[in-house]
Amino acid sequence: MYGDLAAKLIQDSKRTQSLDVLPVYQADLVNSIIREIRDLQRDVKILLDQQGPNFRASQDRRVSCAIFVLQICMRRNKRCLLAYHKLRARRLETLVWSGFETTSIGTEGDSGVALSDRPSMASGWHPDEEEYFRGYGDVLAELKGEWTDIDLTGSMEPPRDLFIDVRVLKDAGEIQTEYGLITLTKNSQFYVRQGDVERLIQQGYIQKLR
Repeated sequence: MYGDLAAKLIQDSKRTQSLDVLPVYQADLVNSIIREIRDLQRDVKILLDQQGPNFRASQDRRVSCAIFVLQICMRRNKRCLLAYHKLRARRLETLVWSGFETTSIGTEGDSGVALSDRPSMASGWHPDEEEYFRGYGDVLAELKGEWTDIDLTGSMEPPRDLFIDVRVLKDAGEIQTEYGLITLTKNSQFYVRQGDVERLIQQGYIQKLR
């Protein structure tokens, strides 16, 4: 039945909202919906051609109703496609704002890309999504270049404490702080200014201790 495939796509979108990963792009399902839209357009054209150029909706209620239903199905399919791609685009934007590097792209596998892990490019991403991811990152980098004194990717919530205790989860090399260089080696602990390590916390290198 027309619309069943689009309903499956929306179910996948709802599942995506509750996951911490970006699932594999449903290419086969999307292509099937596009083919269905084209079939619907073809059926509408056939009906209109059969009625002739002077056809008026009031002349044949049966044909008018059939065309109306087909057009409603097309519109619904298109809205479902737009909703699916908008949701995935928002998740890609979240990756960029969370500090994922567009230049460090690896392979995570078909399970998706974890929002809390190091930057990686899932093999299940659509090529257009990869391009959008890089392009959005370039735009954000350009914007940040105009506001070098402000970390636009930082948390929107004001810190409760200026200095915090942290534990290093992964080796991260040296970072420059207000009080000098700090070498971040795995399992080491520091008492540092939160603003100096906030990005590393977001990227999963450092854990804030309570």
